[in-house]
Amino acid sequence: MLKQILSGICTLVAVSSFSQKNPMKINYPVTKKVDTTDVYHGIKVPDPYRWLEDDRSDETSLWVDKQNEITNYYLDQIPFREKIRGKLEKIWNYERVSSPVKHGDYSYYSKNNGLQNQSVIYRIDKDGKEEVFLDPNTFSKDGTTSLGSLDFTKDGSLVAYSISEGGSDWRKVIVIDVKTKKQIGDVLTDIKFSGVSWKGNEGFYYSSYDKPAGSELSAKTDQHKLYFHKLNTPQKSDELVFGGDIKRRYVGGTVTDDQKFLVISTANATSGNELYVKDLKSGKITQLNEGFDIDAEIFHSDNDKFYIITNYNAKNKRVMTASVSAPALKDWKELIPETDNVLNVTTGGKYIFAHYMKDAIALVKQYDPKGTFLRDIELPGIGSIFGFSGEDEDKELYFTFTNYVTPPTIYKYDLEKNKSLVYRRPVVNFNPDLYESKQVFYPSRDGKMIPMIITYKKGTNLNGQNPTILYGYGGFNISLTPSFSVTTAAWLELGGIYAVANLRGGGEYGKKWHDDGTKLKKQNVFNDFIAAAEYLIEKNYTSKSYLAIRGGSNGGLLVGACMTQRPDLFKAAIPQVGVLDMLRYNKFTAGAGWAYDYGTAEDSPEMFEYLRKYSPLHALKKGVKYPATLVTTGDHDDRVVPAHSYKFAAELQADQAGDAPVLIRIDRKAGHGAGKSTAASIQENADIFSFILFQMDYEWKE
Repeated sequence: MLKQILSGICTLVAVSSFSQKNPMKINYPVTKKVDTTDVYHGIKVPDPYRWLEDDRSDETSLWVDKQNEITNYYLDQIPFREKIRGKLEKIWNYERVSSPVKHGDYSYYSKNNGLQNQSVIYRIDKDGKEEVFLDPNTFSKDGTTSLGSLDFTKDGSLVAYSISEGGSDWRKVIVIDVKTKKQIGDVLTDIKFSGVSWKGNEGFYYSSYDKPAGSELSAKTDQHKLYFHKLNTPQKSDELVFGGDIKRRYVGGTVTDDQKFLVISTANATSGNELYVKDLKSGKITQLNEGFDIDAEIFHSDNDKFYIITNYNAKNKRVMTASVSAPALKDWKELIPETDNVLNVTTGGKYIFAHYMKDAIALVKQYDPKGTFLRDIELPGIGSIFGFSGEDEDKELYFTFTNYVTPPTIYKYDLEKNKSLVYRRPVVNFNPDLYESKQVFYPSRDGKMIPMIITYKKGTNLNGQNPTILYGYGGFNISLTPSFSVTTAAWLELGGIYAVANLRGGGEYGKKWHDDGTKLKKQNVFNDFIAAAEYLIEKNYTSKSYLAIRGGSNGGLLVGACMTQRPDLFKAAIPQVGVLDMLRYNKFTAGAGWAYDYGTAEDSPEMFEYLRKYSPLHALKKGVKYPATLVTTGDHDDRVVPAHSYKFAAELQADQAGDAPVLIRIDRKAGHGAGKSTAASIQENADIFSFILFQMDYEWKE
């Protein structure tokens, strides 16, 4: 049967003992080439695999099936693949519970018994009675429909929840009465990149794009609009509130807690935004700042002022206030000044909690509404903190602490006593006392010192023969802070070392750190990552024969760029849902909004040449021995469309000169990653770890 399935697809030459010393010969399917050429600033650039961009064609679907057949056959031959899957499942199987959040007469929280595909929403009433409120596992038989968001009315009597089907960013929104759990009104469809914000109980604001004329999973969507939906009316009659006049790629609206104002944020890229405030009584809209040179967010309001966190004249951010009667930027006043560390904020119990990040490690300070410093919050250890948010009337707040070896532990913080107690500590089949994390700083090519956290089993012999995964991201002002992961725990138990580099392009050190990894400085990010690999080798944590690199989305670009620039440095490469065609990324879905970080080929001849040079798809060359590569993506990924991965894998298979395998693993009915079922996540990581370790001649030890 297998022979019939593979007929016309590939020839797998059987070997008596499948190993890296005696590798399987893979004859990849011949991916057809078409005569397609683009012209940038007078220069012709061929795109022979353009046909793979058509996600609706039978031909593309057949190509996906062929590639998956090859990949699955290869992975099936790895003798310890199922054992790794079992180890992942064993560690994954622990109860995970979120902090409770009060809405109306109930407190709500999510809980997963361990191996449920989706976490379940529970609630407790005033008498302590617990019940299931919403079970996303009932949304679909195969676990591919997930819960997106839950947004309650101020009084907690109604809730709007969104669902994603097959991992897509397009959402449906359903409103129910919380007491009866009965649906109210119609299901709203075609909502994207949006929360829900209620105006009383009469209706809510949401954002979306006009449905594209082409494929809803890949066609360009770049005019976002803010709507108001009145309950029990058809969606087609929803009021357009903002965004229909000129093109804006991102528009969002949030009603303030006092229900007096609608705060509108608009942007054309992932960095920089304009703020508007609509008086919900008079209907007047006031603009606070013009242009997209700063980031600004209204995070709290009271009767006479707005509280704003911004990088306006403060690259690490600060807190400012604006008068409700005169909210323009020129009249903003500083409340909490900028420091040497990057700032984020939460509020609860009428206090402001300033979350600082020092070398990717969390610090928290407490302020009163007047900006008076009250105290440093004592934290459980060195790691990451999430929480310290709630309503003004709350006397207790919750926060979660985690790092690479500490599972997320929830603490209850007493505001009056300034005391934290463990609220819930998960019981995980993993002993963190056996492992350690060490932060190091290493020089990049230009001398800039880059932080990296390396985690491994205590007593590990640094002999250069330790299987190591180097992970990074380096973009979009996103910071990689220490957090526990079941997959990381399993990797450590397998004897692996896990290293995370905090590259430029991220947000670990504020706006300058971010900007130094964008556009014509993007190569800094790749240099930082390559230098991290060289450091790990120099310090004998690992060697070229035992080093794998992994990253997703923008991190997939990172892996693709580094493996093409330094193919000699890595044993294995795992680019996941990556941005791999840098000349056409802005042609799909919301990709044009990433131009702040990347620039576009259309910007200038200089920008075009810069992008073409590092674009993973275009940097591939025939006759080069590239590392063993497992590309992963999902056929419903409408964030970074799978065509990036399809085209890259096809070209890499054609160009590979060595024996190292080039495979692509394509999940059906899966998207960019959010909402992926537990079963699918376990299998994906088992396949990745098996692939990596097999390249390193790993021997399974019971």
